[in-house]
Amino acid sequence: MPAPTAAPPAEVLPPVQSDPPAPRGRPRKSRLPYYLIIPAIVVVLVGTGYPLVWQFVTSFREYGLAQQFGTPAPFVGFQNYVEMLTDSGFWVIVLRSVIFCVVTATVSMGLGILLAVIMKNVGKGARLSLQIALLLAWAMPIVAYMTVWIWIFDDRNGILNYLLSLLPGVDMIGHNWLVNPLSFFAVGSIIIIWYSVPFIAFSAYAGFTQVSDEVLEAAQLDGASGAAITRRIVLPIIKPVLSIVFLLQLIWDLRVFAQIQLLQDAGSFGQQYDLLGTFIYKLGTGSQDFGLAATAAIVVMLLTLGLSWVYVRQLLKEDDES
Repeated sequence: MPAPTAAPPAEVLPPVQSDPPAPRGRPRKSRLPYYLIIPAIVVVLVGTGYPLVWQFVTSFREYGLAQQFGTPAPFVGFQNYVEMLTDSGFWVIVLRSVIFCVVTATVSMGLGILLAVIMKNVGKGARLSLQIALLLAWAMPIVAYMTVWIWIFDDRNGILNYLLSLLPGVDMIGHNWLVNPLSFFAVGSIIIIWYSVPFIAFSAYAGFTQVSDEVLEAAQLDGASGAAITRRIVLPIIKPVLSIVFLLQLIWDLRVFAQIQLLQDAGSFGQQYDLLGTFIYKLGTGSQDFGLAATAAIVVMLLTLGLSWVYVRQLLKEDDES
């Protein structure tokens, strides 16, 4: 009987691959958030857009005595801009205002960061006391604290002159700090810095609290001192916060008005005591020349945008690099 032959091996078929699932369409984004912000956009456009357009249109018109009795203001084209930009006195005020805002903003930033470092490193009781003092100073109305500051620098009854006169060989009784333009703006700078420091200190302290404790502990284990940690680790980490605060401070100090106006009301008259805010106010309210006042306001707006763009561009560059 013949031997049985082995059955041929079964053919191994490749595994059947199932077709991939059909790609689903992208879920449509809801347009509801865009609809919800429309009221806010309308309010911003009406609240800021209308005054800006009015100022721009007014800067091309001439206002004088006749316009105070209802006569329409005639269109004069770029005459106001030519008159303003060729006025050497205007550029003196611009330069004075830029120097004033850079000095006050820089000193305010330094003192604010210093106070933030102190708040970060002192005990809870001392930190709370310092925060309350800063908050009270920041919350005080302008007219209220200006009344106090004017009394401090008063030439007859001011406490500053009294304290200085206690020094041997010094007689400051009757000295008027608001007569000389240099001392006038020194007093104004002190007041602006005093008012600005609390906001900067709180902002910097909020940034300090966001620095990771692990990073600080690692630096301490490596033997870094407190000053080195603050300078080389903490400040670079919160640099974006400080840049934004410095930008805001420059804008605010460039447009300062109320403090300088109240100091002038205390007895200083003349263009040599003006910054851009008081200069525009006097053109519009004092001289009733709304055309030139609007022109000056447009120039100040462009100057503010120019100063701001330098820091905005730097912030965008740092954001792209990160």
